[in-house]
Amino acid sequence: MALDEDGNTTNVLKPKEEWTAAEDKLALGNSTTLNALFNGVDNNMFRLIKQCTVAKDAWEILKTAHEGTTKVKVLKSNFLLLNLRI
Repeated sequence: MALDEDGNTTNVLKPKEEWTAAEDKLALGNSTTLNALFNGVDNNMFRLIKQCTVAKDAWEILKTAHEGTTKVKVLKSNFLLLNLRI
């Protein structure tokens, strides 16, 4: 999202030539992080995140794929506890 002249949010992206130094630094950090994520996963994981343009979104997808959702974590914990008692 970007802000127009009146301060309203808009979906129109600001041209790169108009980026501030801070915006340029954030974009570079995002690109660097996405590149690291794309190159650090196997093909199956890459298929999950290849459509991402924001590193945080890709990270959350990978985190959920590896750890599971909260519900899955609780079920796994309960399963392990149940097996310890048997």
